[in-house]
This record gives sequence, C-alpha cells and structure tokens, in this order.
Amino acid sequence: MSPALDVPRELAEPAERGTLTIGHAVVRKVAQHAAGRVPGTTRDGKKGPKAKVGGHDNDVDLALDLALHYPAAVRAVVGDVREKVTEEVELITGYRVRSMAVTVSALLPAVAPRVR
Repeated sequence: MSPALDVPRELAEPAERGTLTIGHAVVRKVAQHAAGRVPGTTRDGKKGPKAKVGGHDNDVDLALDLALHYPAAVRAVVGDVREKVTEEVELITGYRVRSMAVTVSALLPAVAPRVR
C-alpha cells in the first residue's frame, strides 16, 4: 500500500467542497428499476416499466407506465409501486418525490396463450 494513502487528509468545509448533481436520467433509471421489482408488475414483451421525470431543485415529478400480471389487484400493486419507487428514489438520489402519476397500460397473463 502506498504511504500517501495512509495519510489522513483534511476535508474542506462542506460549502467549499463543490456540488453534486444527479441527472434526471439517473432518477428515471432508479424509478424504472424499483417499479420493475414490485411483485405483480411484469414486462410487456421486452419492455419493462417506463418513467418520465420532471421537476427542479430537490423535488421531482414522476410519470410511470407499467404492465401488471393478470389477474392483479390493480390498486394494491400500484400502491406498492408508489411506495417502493418513492422510497428508492429518495434513498438513492436524495431528491423528494413531489408527485407520481402511474398508468397501467397492460394486464398480461402469467402464461402465454397456447393458441394465437
């Protein structure tokens, strides 16, 4: 190990350290990933949940579009999605989720039909 790594460094005051900006693309990916991990959601073909992010400063507005398993308790699953996405976005990014619109665009059976 290098001796330079063992020397403690003085940190600058918080106001002098600079800034950290987390782009909306990162928030979108976090929201999509969190929504896709909620039981009851599914992929529509190759597409998983989609998200759009808006807002400014430390507040974000989310719009999610997702598919659910059929049959599903839509309100319950959407409530779980809202809770999980809000928790993950706020924990990972530090942004506050101000609003979230959820659109269920498909209800898909767990097993593909045998006849097409």
